Amino acid sequence: MLPAPLLDLAAQVLDQAKARGVMIATAESCTGGLIAGCLTEIAGSSAVVERGFVTYSNEAKTEMLGVPATVIDAVGAVSEEVARAMAEGALARSRAGLTVAVTGVAGPGGGSAEKPVGLVHFGCALAGGETHHRRVVFPGDRSAVREATVRTALEMLLARL
Repeated sequence: MLPAPLLDLAAQVLDQAKARGVMIATAESCTGGLIAGCLTEIAGSSAVVERGFVTYSNEAKTEMLGVPATVIDAVGAVSEEVARAMAEGALARSRAGLTVAVTGVAGPGGGSAEKPVGLVHFGCALAGGETHHRRVVFPGDRSAVREATVRTALEMLLARL
């Protein structure tokens, strides 16, 4: 069961998107579909949620979203460039007018000095608009990082609506 504050935030996103006639797609790595799951927990979400891409591997990011493998090789999957490319790829490969993408290090392992556990890059693309980026290092364990990532992604969507 998802925390009530996340569901309330998801409901706000859905209400605003529906009011504006905007479909939403997600492109998720470190959250493994939790953002789409949070949105679709709300009855009536099918009027707004167009699709979700779970692209956990680098190959999936390239195959499903068109993120250039050369970019991943050059800067790594957890990067601003990849988050932006994921959001833009979701926009190009769906009927959505607004997308959010996340790529990060949820932990407990896998971190480094340059990319610590808790680091998440967000991309948010709006049809006809610029792609926004946010970089956050969240504290806590894997569950806390993933929950905070979902919250921040929903907040980014709401801000773009």
